[in-house]
Amino acid sequence: MRNNTMGSLIWLRLMRFTNHSNQMSNDFLKRFDLTTAQFDVLMQIHVYQPLTQIELAEKVTVTQGGISRMLARLEKENYIVRKQDWKTKTISLTKKGEVILEEAMPAQLAFQSSFFDDVLNEEEMKTLYMLMTRVHKNSQKKELPPE
Repeated sequence: MRNNTMGSLIWLRLMRFTNHSNQMSNDFLKRFDLTTAQFDVLMQIHVYQPLTQIELAEKVTVTQGGISRMLARLEKENYIVRKQDWKTKTISLTKKGEVILEEAMPAQLAFQSSFFDDVLNEEEMKTLYMLMTRVHKNSQKKELPPE
C-alpha cells in the first residue's frame, strides 16, 4: 500500500463508502420491498417521465440487460407502465409507483443524509459537495488511456 497515491487512496475510500452505503440502503429499503437500484430507477422515472428505456439506462448504473429485467419486475409489481407510441415505447410511474416513492423517498433521503449530517458541519458538507462535483465533472471529460 506504500506505493498508492493520495488519489488512489481517496478512490478506494469512496468505493468502500459507496459499497457499504449501498448495502445499508438495500437493507433499509427492504421495508418498502425495494432495492437501491430499483429506488434509483423509480426516482429517475419520477423526475424525467415519460422516458424511453435507452434514456433511463443512461441515467442509472444498471446494465441494459439488468434494466430490462428490473423494468419487467417493476411492471409486474404495477409500479411502472410501458406505453407504445408508434415506434417509441415510454416508461412512466403508475399511481402505485408514485405512492411507494412518496413513502420511500423522504425516509431514504434522511437515512443517506445521516451519513454526512452525523459527522460533518454545514461548511464541511458544502466543501465536500463542491470537491466531489469538480472531480465528477473532470471524470466525465476523461478518456480511457490506449491499451
